[in-house]
Amino acid sequence: MTALTDTSAVASSYDDLVERVLTGAYGPDPRTRRVSVAFTTRQAVRHEGRASGYRNEVLSLRLAEAVGSCAVEPGELPDGAVEDCVGADVARLLEHGAAPVRVAALDAYLAHVLPHGPENGARPCPLPAGTSLEKSRARAAAVVDLIGVPPGATVLVVGVVNSLLEALRARGLAYVPCDLKGGTTEWGEPVRTDALAELERCDAVLASGMTLGNGSFEPLRRRARHRGVPLVMFAQTGSAVLPRLIGSGVTAVCAEPYPFFWLDGGPGTVHRYGGTL
Repeated sequence: MTALTDTSAVASSYDDLVERVLTGAYGPDPRTRRVSVAFTTRQAVRHEGRASGYRNEVLSLRLAEAVGSCAVEPGELPDGAVEDCVGADVARLLEHGAAPVRVAALDAYLAHVLPHGPENGARPCPLPAGTSLEKSRARAAAVVDLIGVPPGATVLVVGVVNSLLEALRARGLAYVPCDLKGGTTEWGEPVRTDALAELERCDAVLASGMTLGNGSFEPLRRRARHRGVPLVMFAQTGSAVLPRLIGSGVTAVCAEPYPFFWLDGGPGTVHRYGGTL
């Protein structure tokens, strides 16, 4: 395979991005890059002062100096997935039967060849040290700053994070919380389950990178682009993937590669792409 590297190339979709990687558009042949470490991170949290908590499970793959990640619902990762990844080349993992493995492999490869930094379009945003809630709120402020809609607008939030809802409310923005799990927010608001239906009445979309792993990202991207509304992604999953889709329906990304803010009480950094800052 002859690599025709063009790191400025904007993919038209997630599948197009994968095809570009496989044909060398962004760097070295993924058949020559092997994952050295694979691991999962499991977390349960209830921030002080909050009435409810949540759980996270994330698959992460180490490729040279980079780590790519994909969040999954707790217990959904197939048995043996971690073992499948160790020593495997990226191209093979991009064809794995489990979507989280494919996403984490793509994320690791792109983080390796296009690391977060000004040279690749990122603006670093420091997060201060603090409690889990303080860091959650700081991350939320960094995300919400990217939306760029006026007070009174309605934002569809796909992947409910209470600190994000709190930050939207502080900016005078209405929101429609949406998550496949349903339920209620910290403040008793019903969480919708059909994001595409709710998008029709919203002025912007704020969505989790977790949509990459559960298959809901592409329909959301296409619909937001069709309607011409901003689509801002907050991404622990696919933090290096989603910036490559800015200009193809995604308008901004707050990228948070491993280690995530909830793993350490010390200072950290998120990387913002696009938006109105």
